[in-house]
Amino acid sequence: MVTAANSRGAAPGTPPTGRPTDPARGTRILVVGGGYVGLYTALRLQKELRHELSRGTIEVLVISPNPYMTYQPFLPEAAAGSISAAHVVVPLRRLLPHCTVLVGEVTAVSHAKRTATVTTLATDEEGTGAVEVGYDEVVIAPGSISRTLPVPGLADHGIGFKTVEEAIGLRNHVIEQMDIASSTRDPAIRDAALTFVFVGGGYAGVEALAELEDMARYTARYYHNIKPQDLKWILVEATGRILPEVGEEMGRYAVRELRARNIDVRLDTRLESCEDRVAVLSDGSRFPARTVVWTAGVKPAPLLAATDLPLNGRGRLRCTAELAVAGVEHAWAAGDAAAVPDLTSDDPDATCAPNAQHALRQAKVLAANVAASLHGRPLKQYAHKYAGSVASLGLHKGVAHVYGRKLKGYPAWLMHRVYHLSRMPTFNRKMRILAEWTLAGLFKREIVSLGSLEHPRAEFELAAGGRPGTNGGHAPPAGPPTGPNTAPGPNTAPEAPDDDRGKT
Repeated sequence: MVTAANSRGAAPGTPPTGRPTDPARGTRILVVGGGYVGLYTALRLQKELRHELSRGTIEVLVISPNPYMTYQPFLPEAAAGSISAAHVVVPLRRLLPHCTVLVGEVTAVSHAKRTATVTTLATDEEGTGAVEVGYDEVVIAPGSISRTLPVPGLADHGIGFKTVEEAIGLRNHVIEQMDIASSTRDPAIRDAALTFVFVGGGYAGVEALAELEDMARYTARYYHNIKPQDLKWILVEATGRILPEVGEEMGRYAVRELRARNIDVRLDTRLESCEDRVAVLSDGSRFPARTVVWTAGVKPAPLLAATDLPLNGRGRLRCTAELAVAGVEHAWAAGDAAAVPDLTSDDPDATCAPNAQHALRQAKVLAANVAASLHGRPLKQYAHKYAGSVASLGLHKGVAHVYGRKLKGYPAWLMHRVYHLSRMPTFNRKMRILAEWTLAGLFKREIVSLGSLEHPRAEFELAAGGRPGTNGGHAPPAGPPTGPNTAPGPNTAPEAPDDDRGKT
């Protein structure tokens, strides 16, 4: 059952419905999404509108599929075990005590009627279907999903890397494959278990591969019959370079660094198929592999197509420099969902890249403009010149291109950690992550796989005389875990950066 703070006296978990003109409710600002933009917009609105929120004349309602915001730049370290999974997420209710937080999914927005269609766990349980939630101002920030097209076998065997659940699932999966390889007598099974294919040479693919390769190489020392050189790591990239945001020179350095670690980097290559657990590449290579990780780009959330708001050719909301949706009133957007004019570019048609560097800064301007519009003040325009990028290539290794300066190796890795630690919300999370890094430097890595966490009832069902999986499908799947954002798709150059992990 979904539980939500509802300042209007409704039952816990009930979506706060009502017409925008309801005088008993006051002005409602609906924030769709609890990611970078959603969280930071709501945080700033708490500050800008604190007096109105305390009097109840304004309500900020945040609707998010998860009760937390995931700090995605730390997902590779969570996968490698350097950071606990609980510390790369930030609970929305703790940070937004003066907002109404509802865990649910907005499936459609009718701005003409000022309503959003919302489903929650409670509506599913009650069988009542979706409900309509009224609003006066709306901030559209649902983020993005994995960008895919049909690649045979990908939906069955691919693993995504966009959520904390996928990151921890991938860590468990890698260690489990090493367990399989250590115990099998079949050389074909062993070879497939120790082959790991990552598709996409952006931040998600490179950082995830580098961190997990570090972790697996360390873990191999505890297996009597697995050596680090037995593991085969393959990075597949459709274009002629990786990490384009750090520049061509640093990209070439990253390729040399990865290849020096016996990682097979395939440029100008696509994944054609992964049916029957065989990765077939466009250069004719075939690799039996039980692990295929898909990180080849993102696309706007499907919600945007279910609104009556104007979209550009790439499916993003057309916005003004003030972060208002173009051509309509009382609608705002930023981040991955918004095509915001880049005022720092010489190209008049240029828009800001959908990454965290812009999302965090846009959220502050957006919240200030929402408050200003309610108070009748003039709006500000968003303008931010691209500062550069940093990327981790594993423990003590990295690349950076920031404000024209190029760094590599340990200095770049240190800059990566310092920058993202400074951007992590809340002092609590900063200190917990810093403490984990300190302890990781003093003690050995954790090499435990907790794959059973994904199927916690399987053992009890056996003890109770049942067959695992007959009640709720809790038996471990026959193949590798499939991420919630994974679907068949192409290995083409991404329409947008695959994530924002290295963006400063």
